[in-house]
Order: sequence, then structure tokens, then C-alpha cells
Amino acid sequence: MGATMSLEIIRQEMREALTADAAAIDRLVAAAGLDDGARQAITADAVRLVEKVRAGLSTGMLESFLSEYSLSTTEGIALMCLAEALLRVPDTTTMDDLIEDKIASARWLEHFDAANPLLVNVSTLALTLTGEVLRDTGAGVTGMVRNFVQRLGEPVIRGAVLQAMKILGSQFVLGRTIEEAANTARKAEAQGFAYSYDMLGEAARTEADAKRYRTAYAEAIAVIAARCTADKVRDNPGVSVKLSALHPRYEFAKRGRVMNELVERALALAVMARGANMGFNIDAEEADRLDLSLDIIEAILSDPRLAGWDGFGVVVQAYGPRAGYVIDWVAELAERLDRRVMIRLVKGAYWDAEIKRAQVLGLDGFPVFTAKAATDVSYVANARKLLEKRNRIYPQFATHNAHTVATVLYLAKQLGATTTEFEFQRLHGMGERLHQILADEHGTKTRIYAPVGRHADLLAYLVRRLLENGANGSFVNMIADRDVPAAQVARDPFESVREPSRITGPDDLFAPSRRNSRGFDTTDPLAMAELDETRAGFADRLWSAAAANAVEGDAVEYFRIESPATGELVGEAIGAGPQTIDAVLAAATAAAPDWAARPVAERAAILRRAAELYEANAAELYVLCTREAGKVLSDAVSEIREATDFLRYYAVEAERLREGVPLGVVTCISPWNFPLAIFTGQVAAALVAGNAVLAKPAETTPLIAARAVELLHEAGVPRDALQLVPGRGGTVGAALTSDPRVGGVVFTGSLPTAKAIDRAMADRLDAAAPLIAETGGLNAMIVDSTALPEQAVRDILASAFQSAGQRCSALRVLYLQEETADKVLDMLLGAMDELAVGDPAVLATDVGPVIDTRARDKIDAHIAAHAARGAVLKQLATPIGGTFVGPAVLKVAGIGELTEEIFGPVLHVATFKANQLDKVIADINAAGYGLTFGLHTRIDARVEHVSHRIKAGNIYVNRNQIGAVVGSQPFGGEGLSGTGPKAGGPHYLPRLSRPLEQTPPSTANNVLSGLSVGFAIAAVDQVRVGYDKATARTLKQKMPGPTGESNVLETHPRGIVLCLGPDEESARRQAQLALAHGNAVLVVAYGGPRIAEELGKDGAAIGGVERRLSPAVIEAGLNVDAIMHFGTPEALRPWRQALARRDGPIVPLIASEADAGRLILERHICIDTTASGGNAELLAGISAGT
Repeated sequence: MGATMSLEIIRQEMREALTADAAAIDRLVAAAGLDDGARQAITADAVRLVEKVRAGLSTGMLESFLSEYSLSTTEGIALMCLAEALLRVPDTTTMDDLIEDKIASARWLEHFDAANPLLVNVSTLALTLTGEVLRDTGAGVTGMVRNFVQRLGEPVIRGAVLQAMKILGSQFVLGRTIEEAANTARKAEAQGFAYSYDMLGEAARTEADAKRYRTAYAEAIAVIAARCTADKVRDNPGVSVKLSALHPRYEFAKRGRVMNELVERALALAVMARGANMGFNIDAEEADRLDLSLDIIEAILSDPRLAGWDGFGVVVQAYGPRAGYVIDWVAELAERLDRRVMIRLVKGAYWDAEIKRAQVLGLDGFPVFTAKAATDVSYVANARKLLEKRNRIYPQFATHNAHTVATVLYLAKQLGATTTEFEFQRLHGMGERLHQILADEHGTKTRIYAPVGRHADLLAYLVRRLLENGANGSFVNMIADRDVPAAQVARDPFESVREPSRITGPDDLFAPSRRNSRGFDTTDPLAMAELDETRAGFADRLWSAAAANAVEGDAVEYFRIESPATGELVGEAIGAGPQTIDAVLAAATAAAPDWAARPVAERAAILRRAAELYEANAAELYVLCTREAGKVLSDAVSEIREATDFLRYYAVEAERLREGVPLGVVTCISPWNFPLAIFTGQVAAALVAGNAVLAKPAETTPLIAARAVELLHEAGVPRDALQLVPGRGGTVGAALTSDPRVGGVVFTGSLPTAKAIDRAMADRLDAAAPLIAETGGLNAMIVDSTALPEQAVRDILASAFQSAGQRCSALRVLYLQEETADKVLDMLLGAMDELAVGDPAVLATDVGPVIDTRARDKIDAHIAAHAARGAVLKQLATPIGGTFVGPAVLKVAGIGELTEEIFGPVLHVATFKANQLDKVIADINAAGYGLTFGLHTRIDARVEHVSHRIKAGNIYVNRNQIGAVVGSQPFGGEGLSGTGPKAGGPHYLPRLSRPLEQTPPSTANNVLSGLSVGFAIAAVDQVRVGYDKATARTLKQKMPGPTGESNVLETHPRGIVLCLGPDEESARRQAQLALAHGNAVLVVAYGGPRIAEELGKDGAAIGGVERRLSPAVIEAGLNVDAIMHFGTPEALRPWRQALARRDGPIVPLIASEADAGRLILERHICIDTTASGGNAELLAGISAGT
């Protein structure tokens, strides 16, 4: 019982030591127990080892290769990307594109040196010749010959590069099969080396994947068993197993499933290994799985079938501050079970991914050390711990680092450990010379970690090794570079362990302007236990929502708010009646001047206080998200984070921008799918711009909005300056968008509703009153044959089914390249089986309910229509009760089959041939929507090609296409998807105010002869021809964000701009502004031809006619992208009405120079730069080291 309690105490201490902070480093420095004299002796021995390694004939082919092609070189990056993707591409067209993309732009000949090993020079010569052929397409006879060679030589080039990749892979991988690997190992075994075999592959995405990997492990154990002839486990070969390969949902949220299913699978393999008396190591994986892995390890080791066996092994990663606690825990468990357990101590394999995850999730810190020296010190401290506990632990020191080796040898001697009580380990193909020296001088044993697998399966492993050991700070990289002094290669890590980190902490991601929103780690047992206790206090809470200035006796409507998952009562809302609506409008109008008069700094400070209050009340808001809107916890966390980001971002923006004149009263109408985030974003922007706000939440989710308003009031917003106005859209929404007292409207919802609001505003509000509308989309993703299926499927699942598909950004139409479509689709359908549909209050749930019965019935009808023609490829079952829709995949020919957005967990899949990419892009654009778009490819030129042609507001490459981050990925679409500007972007706030200085409107009246519809169409078409031929003007702004991600905000010309004057000078200024932003122009006003001639001298796309255009021509659908008219409000109204009544997108009426920002479209491109295997840029600068 005492030992059991000890295990629990150690686990508790381990959980409390999650963050790699300065205190953790201090603790490890002390635990290492090395004084100055010891450290000097160790460093001197390490320098000697480096010099002796270098004095040999070679440091090893791989070390030389990795040094020559390090991650600081263009060629090193190109090789990494090529190696990651080439071998899986089945079609020659795409393969050739990939080779040209990666090879042609690099300078390979610079890496040729007669002193280099054969592998380096053979690879360099082949790549040099290939690059020259691909790159040189000059004119003249030489160019013609080069082109001819290029065309004839593609199969030869392709074959050479493929062979080069296979040769490179074979240097890292012992054999393609376990039999081949075992035979290859005989030579080294005869020299005294042992092996631990690792069956390569990605983490299981489906149950079929997991079964295949289990079979591979079992076959490997059976083959290796015949080689296990020694009495001691340490003298026999062994296997290394990844738990993520044995179960498709090896994650904290699925603990119940994992303990029921994964434990038995791993145990069966362990029993096989025990029967052969071989070593069986559980590999370490990501930090968020560590706690769960210990539960699994305890369950396996405690099985009586393993009694008396000392071959079970655990891998511990020194780059995490919890490593020492894991060692203590394993040692205590071994003591309890009367075993000796192997522990392989490594530096760590997922460093770059851990850094990015912590930044993205907004965690309190990093679960790994951010400097190589800290990891090295941690390794030393934990090496001491292992040697001190060797009565219950068999230490295995995996390293290629001479200083680490020297330290281990010093500690072993100090602690009296003989060379039979521990072993060293190295990767196959690396560190041969160093470990041979160790064997010769000290008689130490070295085990070789040997990957086994087909070339197609080695990709992820190969790239991980390239990343870790090709990094500039890596020992492997430096020891092969003889220009680096031996003393620097073997530098004492204790000297620099307290140097400031160069890695941006999660909290400082947007520093110095603002603090990042506080995240919540749903994989942290301590945090989850605390949250569960807090949430329990809101389990039966009932909330209410009502207008603050409700008029007694008013005709109101009562709403019973029920959970879409369970039907339980969550609260009640009172919809505002006519008298209440009039009262809130009057109160807001009266409050607006005082609120506008407050300094910007004061309004911004209130928003920041509100952000703090949101985070302080996060648990209650999580519960509201779940109970009222049906959101799972991870979505609820993201919702609160986005809301707080909006508050802080707009506070910063308001202080940055030049202050304008507020609009007065602004109506904000928010949707139910993001009832807090979008609600808060709209309200915060309008408030900080100095407007009084009337906030109308969706009738299905008013309770969380009411709570948000309470917090904003508590933060300091006057009650009449922000009023909640619950009710139906047809009554409350219609009234708040058609009253002349309203100065502007912000809306997120359906396109038909946005069009109705636009018409009401055109009829009743000031003609220049802004409408900011975001209206959803038919969002597509293209996956070509270079994409990694496991990554693509991960991102498809999230994009299509997270939040039950109830996101404006959600993936609706997936295009798969034919050559790999079957593989990706099979994996996708298999991965869907692993999704849990059910109660969002349960952590293990992946997909919650849709919002209500009306939504469910519409989605069900759509699926049923496809089922009737046999086009349903898969649909998951749903639980009894609630408004659930099982995620479904439907087969379609293309996006053209869809006439509207189906707002739920429904994915439509189409295929395309390699040569049809441009047709797919054209089809997507022709649908008219333009919100989000996804692309999975490894071809950089294709990323550029597609992103320049696709018409979408947010483009995501090699990642999912949901979850835009405020201030990093401004969100909003174009065409049928919205008006702009992008929420959470730099152009948003200016739309909610007017400049302090405004040019008076023109009072001129165009009395020229009318322009016919036909002539107007012809004139627009003529201008469009010139516009289409011109190079579009694009401005780019790099946005902040996490490491391993590129975020760029682009501005593009809106298109064809109609300049209507009404006087000649106004028309000229309009044309100048439109052209300055890259647009094409048609001037229909006094002096139109003169203006066109004057401004078109440099070839600008501009035309002009001296005629008068009727608003009826616009209403009839004249195809222009914006209208400029600087007339009086009375003169503007017919144009605003004409634009509002036409079909199609909402086209802006630009009524002053101050609105020139509406002459552009914003597009954001987010690229996951780690998709090819890791964060090369981060690792090139700072390495966890080996």
C-alpha cells in the first residue's frame, strides 16, 4: 500500500512539473551533481573524443551528408521536402512537377568536394545535372537543345532522383523487411553490437492501420526470437513499439477506450517478447500522451504473465522537465513488481512540434526546454538518476554526443557502475566511429536502434532524422564540419544553460501589442480535474436573457432554451416587443454621444478588462457553450479564446488607428454557431470605435450573449451604450436594421438574410450607412498526389466534421486527385469510424449535435436525396435523443451540383485528373462563394499557382481550413460569402467610423443623355478585357503567428469600378483612387472620355463615356464590382437601392474618399510550413540535440 501511495505521489509531482521553466533548470543543475572540476574533466575527455572521431578515416557517410546539406541551406530543405514526398507519388506528371519544384532552384554544384564521402558526391553530381537540365530553358540553339533534353530526359531524371532517395533512405533504414534487416545486422552483431528493431510507419489513423502495424510487430518479434539465444535480455536483440501505431485514438480524451483496447494489444506483443527473452521498448511520443502512457505501462507491467521478466523497456525524453519524475515512477513500479525495467534515455524527438503546439494552444509555458543546453543538462541529471537506481533500472543511454558520452562514463565511474550494468545506443547509420571508440577504450556495449520498413513507409522517420541531425546546433552536424573547433563541438552545456531563450513564449505570441489569449490544456489531468469540479457548479444553473430597457406590458415572445444534445432546460429568453425596441433605440441614441466622447484609451482599457473577466469566468462560459450551443470542450475553449482575442486586438487597433467620428448607433446581429466569439467581435469593434451598440443574438443562443453583456458592463461599458435585444430575426432583427436612428449594421448569417438587411437599410437608413456582412460559403479543398494521406485525412476530418460541421469555414467539397483518391478515401472512411458522436459534455465526444430540429431535418433531407441515387459513401450512426446528424460523405461530380451550403457534418467528394487542376479551380470560383479554401500539396509552385487563382478570403495550405486566429488570420470572404472587411484584421475598425475631416458631397446633377443597358454592358466588357490582361496589383503584409506557420494578408483590386461623379472632378478623383488600388475603371459622367484618356496613357484599364447611367441598369445586373458616387444622401439612395435589389453578391457603394478602402479585397494565406515533417526553420536555429 505504501508503494502504491508512493506511485501516486510521484505522479502528482510529475503533473505539477509540466512547464520547462527556470526553476526546472535550477533543479536539474543541482541534481546533476557536477562541480567545476568534474565538468572540466568531462569536457576535456569530450574534446579528446571529438578529435579522435575526426582523426579516423571518416566521420561516417551520413554525418558528412547531413553536415553538407544542413537545414540552413536551400539544398538541405529541398532534399528534406523531396525525400518526404517523392516516393509516395504514383503518377509521373506530378512526380516530375515535384522534382522540378525542389531541384531546379537550388545550387547543388557548390556542395561538390573531392574530400567528401562517396554518398555526398554521387548525390551532388546527380542533383547538379538534374537541376541544370530542369533550370536552363534559355533562348537560341542552346535553349532549344536544353528543352529537347528536358523533354526526352524526364524518365531518366525521374528514375535517377527516385534511386537517389532510395539510397539515402537505405542509409537510415536497416532493411525493407524484418528478415532483410536481421540478415544485415549479422555483421555488426558479430562485432559485439546488439539491435533494437523499429517497424516504421505513420501513427495509425484507422483501425485497419492499427491492425497492420500490430501484425508487423508480431512478425518482427517472431523473426527476431530465433536470434535470441543469450540468457540475458541485454545480450539479445529487441523491438521498439509505438503505442500510436497500435491504436488510432491513442489520446488523453479517449482514455477509456485506450485502456480497454490498447493495453491488451500492447500486452499481447509484450508476452510474445517475454517468451523470446528479448527487449521490448515502449517508445516515447508527444508530451500530451505522457500521463496516459504511464497508465498503459503500469497496466501491462502488472500483468502476471510478465512476472520475472526484465526485458520491458520505457523510453524517457530528457527535453521535458518531467523526465526525472518518470524515472522515479518507473523505478518505484519496478520495486513494487520486483522487476528490473530498461529505460532508454533520449534527448527527445518532437521538440519543434511541442513548441508549436504550446504556442497555438496558448498554454502557460512549454512542456520542453527551449534551449539545447538545458536539454543536455537534463540528460546529465537524469543519467545520474538512472545509474543510481540501477538495481531496478537497466540504463540505456541513446546519444551521438561526445560530451554526453563523456559525462555518462564519468558518472558511471563515480557511482561504481560497471559496463555490464548499462549500455549505450545509437541510430543505425550514425555515430559508428564514436561508439566503436567507446567499445575499444571502455568495453561498453552499444545497441543500434534500427528502423525497418519499405521505402514508402520510411518517409516520416527519414525526415525526422534529417531535421534533428541536420540542424545547425546538432552534434552530428558539427562533428562532421571540421571548421568547427573540437572545443566548440564538445562545449560544456552548463556554461550556457541559463542563457535567455530565443523562443517566443505562448503568452507573448503577439507581444508587445497584446497578450495572447489564455488557453486550456484538455490533456492535463490536473487542469481537467479542477475544471470538472468548477463546471459541476453550473450543471443545473438556469440563465436568462432579456432586453435591459424592456417596457412593461409590451407584446413580447418567450423562448425556452434547451440543450440540443439532451433537451434539458438551460434557461429562458424574452424577445423584445415593438415598444421595447423603440425604447432601446432611444436609449442607445441618447447614450451614444457620451460614449463617443470618452477617450479611445479609456474605451480600449474597458475592452481589456472585459477580456480578463471572460478568462476569469471561462468555466461558466465553457458550460454555456456546451449546454446551449452543443459544443464539445475543445470547441468551447477555442470560442472563449477567440472572444478574448477580439477584445484585446480591437483595443490595440483603436489606439493604433487615427480616431474617427463614430457612426452613432450600430446594430450587431450574431449567429448561433459562434454565439460568444462572433458576438463579442462585433460588439467589441463597434464599441471601441465609439458607437453605442444594440446586440441581437441568435434566438437559439441568447443566454451566453446575455452573460457576455453582463461582463462587458462589469468591465465598464455603460448599460445604455451596450444593450442586448433578444428576439427573432424577422421581428427584432428587421426593426433594428430599418430604423433611421441606426448608423450601421454588422451581420453574420445567411446570404438571403444579409440581402434582406441590405434592402431594408437602402430604403430606411442613411445611404452611406455601412453593412458588414459575413455570409458563409461553399468551401472546397484540393488534395493532390504529393500530399501525405495521414495529414490530409486528419485535416479533412477537422475541417468537415469538427463542431458538427457548423462553421462558416467548414469544408463542404473535397477534390481528390484520381491517382491517390482511393487510398485517401479509404483512410478517410476508416478514420470516420473512430469518431464518437454524442453528448458534448463528455470529453471523449468528437461530434456533438446540430443546433435544432429544423437544421437536422434539412441536413437529413439532403443526405436522403443522395442516398436515393446511391451517392452516400458513408454515414455514422447517431445516439438516441438530441438533434444529432451522423457525419456523412457523399459522392458528387463537382461543386456545381450544390446550389446552397449544407450547414452540418456533410462532406461532398469529387475526383480530378492531374491535368485538370485549373478546371477544378475555375469550377470552385464559378460557384460564386469565396470564404475558405484548402490545399494539400508538397509542390511550392502549385501553392503559388492555386493561391493566385482561387477567389477565397482565407486560403489554408497543408492544414485544416477552420479556426482562424484573430490578428494572425483575419477572417472573411468575398463574392457571395460577404462584404469585407475581414474580422480580426487591420481594415475592420475604420468601417465603423467616419474620418474627422470629410469632403462635402457634390450637389451636381448629371442631366446627360442616358446610357442604354446594351451599351453599358459593352463598355464594361471592353474595360474588363484590359483588366484581365493586366498584372493584378497585390500588396502583402506578414502577420504574426506561431512558429512553423506562414501567415500573409494580401490585398487585391476589387475588379471593375463604375465611377459616376456626379461632377467631372469627383469622377476624376474616383478614377484615380480606383486605379491606384489596381482596379479597372469605367467613368460614366461629365468628362468621362477626357478622364479615360488622361489616366489611361500608361496603359491603365479605363474607359469613359459622357452619358448618364440609370440605377435601373445596375438593378438589372450590370456586372461591376463597385460603384463610386460622391453625391448627396438623396442622390445616393437610388443607387444604394438598386444595388440592394439585384441578385448576387452585395456590391459596395463608395460615397466618399474615406471609403476608398472598399476598393480592395483581402485574402489571407496560411501555410503550415512543418507539413513535410517538421519545423526546419526553427530547428536550423536551435536544436534539442542528440
